[in-house]
Amino acid sequence: MPGHLLWAVDVYGRVFSLCATAGHWKRSKDVLLELKRVTAAEQCCWGIGCEHQVYLNVLPSDVSIRHQEETYENQRWNPVEGYTDTLLPTDRWPWTDESGQMPQPLHSFLLPSDNWEWEGDWYVDDDSCGRESTATGGWEYAVDFPATFTKEKKWNSCVRRRRWLRYRRYKARGSWAKVPLDRGRPPPEPFTDITCGGWRMRDSPEKHICLWAVSQQGKVWFRTGVQQQNPEGSVWEYVPVPKEVSQISAGPGDLLWAVLWDGQLLVRTGIGKDCPKGASWVMVDPPSKAGAIHVAVGVNVVWAVTKDNKVWFRRGVNSHNSRGLGWISIGGEMVMISVGPNDQVWGVGTEDRTVYFRHGVTSTEVTGKAWIPVCARLDSGRTSKRPSDSCLFSGQITEPSQGSVLGCDDPDVPQPHIPKITSYSFISALVADRSAPVDQEVQETVEDEGAPAQAPVLQPGQTNGSEVPWSNVDLEEMMKAPPVSTIQSSVATYPGDLGAIVEQEEGPPWAWITGGGCEIDSNSSISWLETTEGGLLSPTLTPALSAAGAGGPIAERALGEKEKTLEKCVSVRKGMMSWWSDWTPHQWKEVCVTLEQVRGGGVSRDDILYISYTQHEERNYLYASMREVTALVPVLRESLYALAVYTAERTRQRWPILLATESYQDWENWLSLLSESCCESRALKGPPSKQALWAVTSKGDIMVHDPSPSLEAPAQYLPCERMFWRQVPGHLLCVESNSVGVVWGIGYDHMAWVYTGGCRGNQAQGGEVNQQILTDIRNVCIYENQRWNPVTGYTDKGLPTDRYMWSDALGLKECTKENTKPPSPQWTWVSDWAIDFSTPGGTDKEGWQYAADFPVTFQGYKTMKDFVRRRRWVRKCKITLTGPWQKVPPIRLIDVTILPCLAQSSVEQVPVWAISEKGDVLCRLGVSAQSPAGSSWLHVGTDQPFKSISIGGGHQVWAIARDGAVFYRGSVSSQNPAGECWYHIPSPPRQTLRQVSVGRTSVYAVDENDNLWYRQGLTPSYPQGSVWELISSNVCRVSVGPLDQVWIIADKVPGYPSESSGTVCHRLGIRPMQPKGLSWDFGIGGGWEHLSVRGNSTEAQRAAPCSPLPTRDQAQVNGNSAGC
Repeated sequence: MPGHLLWAVDVYGRVFSLCATAGHWKRSKDVLLELKRVTAAEQCCWGIGCEHQVYLNVLPSDVSIRHQEETYENQRWNPVEGYTDTLLPTDRWPWTDESGQMPQPLHSFLLPSDNWEWEGDWYVDDDSCGRESTATGGWEYAVDFPATFTKEKKWNSCVRRRRWLRYRRYKARGSWAKVPLDRGRPPPEPFTDITCGGWRMRDSPEKHICLWAVSQQGKVWFRTGVQQQNPEGSVWEYVPVPKEVSQISAGPGDLLWAVLWDGQLLVRTGIGKDCPKGASWVMVDPPSKAGAIHVAVGVNVVWAVTKDNKVWFRRGVNSHNSRGLGWISIGGEMVMISVGPNDQVWGVGTEDRTVYFRHGVTSTEVTGKAWIPVCARLDSGRTSKRPSDSCLFSGQITEPSQGSVLGCDDPDVPQPHIPKITSYSFISALVADRSAPVDQEVQETVEDEGAPAQAPVLQPGQTNGSEVPWSNVDLEEMMKAPPVSTIQSSVATYPGDLGAIVEQEEGPPWAWITGGGCEIDSNSSISWLETTEGGLLSPTLTPALSAAGAGGPIAERALGEKEKTLEKCVSVRKGMMSWWSDWTPHQWKEVCVTLEQVRGGGVSRDDILYISYTQHEERNYLYASMREVTALVPVLRESLYALAVYTAERTRQRWPILLATESYQDWENWLSLLSESCCESRALKGPPSKQALWAVTSKGDIMVHDPSPSLEAPAQYLPCERMFWRQVPGHLLCVESNSVGVVWGIGYDHMAWVYTGGCRGNQAQGGEVNQQILTDIRNVCIYENQRWNPVTGYTDKGLPTDRYMWSDALGLKECTKENTKPPSPQWTWVSDWAIDFSTPGGTDKEGWQYAADFPVTFQGYKTMKDFVRRRRWVRKCKITLTGPWQKVPPIRLIDVTILPCLAQSSVEQVPVWAISEKGDVLCRLGVSAQSPAGSSWLHVGTDQPFKSISIGGGHQVWAIARDGAVFYRGSVSSQNPAGECWYHIPSPPRQTLRQVSVGRTSVYAVDENDNLWYRQGLTPSYPQGSVWELISSNVCRVSVGPLDQVWIIADKVPGYPSESSGTVCHRLGIRPMQPKGLSWDFGIGGGWEHLSVRGNSTEAQRAAPCSPLPTRDQAQVNGNSAGC
């Protein structure tokens, strides 16, 4: 890596370079050169001298820099002289450029500066037309100017031209050369800052570099024509800015940031390969009230330093979002920062002026982990800022103090010692003679600051021109009193053997550094970046804790600051996914998905998900804070493994962010990563609470929501759209729960399962405790469709407007036996295709259903008007998972219910009722919080098979038979868990009920037409009630909780007919005097099939009376029903 150099300037203006393969700083050969600022690319380094001139250093290489100059000689034919340079008045000049628009005689070409030299004289390019060199003189012929020139001369070739070439070579490689002023232009104002970047915007091997500069008047200038074969560039062009700029930084890509004199920041937008200067400026607020003083830009990162020397990192910066989204404080105090071409970070410390490297920066850990010093020798052989094996002093290892540059992770671990350069000595070093000794007054100043009288002070020896001058330092003895007895002093320590004697060779105090030309990896083995035996210096550079007078509040405050800032870091995870676009026509677009995670710092996680895309050749992005994500729902779309990302806003719009991958493994990794990020951002740990709401999607995924007291608050309730749902491992058809932690579920194969994650251990997302093998079997259905014709009868030859002859239930998608796959790679086939004779509506002996046309209601018999028919084919597939579920064999169930309990109640035996696959009513014995699976089943006699059952407050048991008849079980109690007899309850007029749910004092039921009914007149003396009252339509399923709260799964959301069936809804306005409620609050939806709120017994605090109508968007609230 000979070209990978780290460039630095010390406070005296001397320029040094440090090679990645070497171990020492190498000073520039030009000893008279003094620079203030430097900026570097891979093979070049620019600098600003003390006289405000721009200097350039091009590194030596075996390949020379040659620039080609060209001009064209033009001639016209006339009958007297033939071809001559006497042209017509309307013709181009005799010597021009290729287009003929600019005169270019040979004598007009001059060397741009003394840094170039000619390689030979002008010569004719014979190969300009692609032919071999001949005696034709390199002429090209055409009819007239301008026209297409050819190598062949024709009878009508009235004009001709040939190209002349000459090369100039850059000769000032390996040394600093002054960049000349532009010819014919007024010189720009004196420059104060310079930066280079942009060489990665083009894919061509010819690297174009964008060189930017800032003048003393705060103006911004851009150097055109800078490229590998022309490193000096062409001219300076002024770029207007809204305010005066003090410092500027460009990255290798298209990022450009600037700092204003008032501490604000500017971002240049519109930069691209076709517009390297960009289009406009955008103002960005500084990280703190102190204002920014320095900014450093990388490929996809932006770092800043404020006027109080604090270090900050900008979140969300990339090529699609050059502004970013917010600032994060990174521990440390720096004078300035530089970012390398692979986003590695370098800095100059505030107190000690040492060069530091940010350790641990990778493509995923973009902020790294710790600052470590660059321990490289100087030209004279000394080590810069690093302890050696011999010693001239001994000192006390101290804890971090308020005045130190370096902090420490553990106060018990000794830390490296780096002397502080006091303000007086630092200024003296800038103005005093470099070989002069330190005077007595400076030593007295050190003692006055609190240093012990017996502490040895280093005295400078005789120095020569190559040695580094001495500066005053504060030293403490290692072997004396413990930290509590040491004096208040600004120190920092290196870890080492207490008995060792260390020689501290101090290097020059650095003023500026640039890592633009140093492309190294954080894991590279580089000698001057090796950490000491004690490990890393610290995660950050922080004020240290002094010993004298630093106990108590000062120490606690310092330690508190350490906990807040030391461990904070940012990591990113990137990947390519498909995104279902928000605009019409909706289609899958390839996007870059980035998850930015913030860890540590003693604050809650604030991760952000970015989606970068290109629309109409414009780069855009959208983002979602993981704190605002309300659900991550797996879906299957068009043979892609998709994931729906919901937020409160997206839920209101009924349009989630839909991301998909072609690989199941990628999809699973992203789902796991995002789920973990959501839970950590909300500080959710452990298993779901006993009060949790449970739900199941159409795919069988189990979702839970941990409620807050405001969920059922009558005054200021929590809107459904803001409820956060997380996934629990498993695959079920339905789930029921209660508030003591008993949770039962039924699989698609009707096997009963009981949740064990709430009993013990950490089962937030499926830990190893209580994990068991969970299996489920479900049917995959396809339909065979046929149409009748008079000749052949029923055949698979349909009309052009008919559905596919092999399709799904709706006929919208072609589904043949060959192309139908299991739902996901987790599923495997366990049977072959077979005709389903249990299709709803009945079938004939061959499994066919008949209808007049597609699509209408099918029946199981044929009539004279039936011209189409269909039959359903099924195939079983099996899934095997690991989750916190225990099987309850051997009886298979179709419904289960658990007694809802109040939060303050305590029950030894929890009543659990169920209906078997055959329709038998069962009562589970021995169920408790400690034994949720119970011990045995007790059969409860019935006259007919049942299909739905529910138990409510006071052991009220209601059930629905398969024919829709409603029954109430009498005399059920804790002493008589099975009750005595069934009482028949009349059904609503002309309606057949299919599901019932009982709360504390309320009974709700859903009929076959998706209507919701409420049973009026329930009293303790007459628990059967008196009459059914219609509440709402558009209801698929209802769940009534222990507080009589009512939640449903609605079929559709009014105004959004395209959304899939199944939306979570909450009934608002339910009170003791208003048990039926007032309106619906629509929440997350699209593919939700089951919901249980029977565990949520958290009562809200009583609030002052207010209007029963909450403030809601009318588009989301329906006064009486969920569908009217």
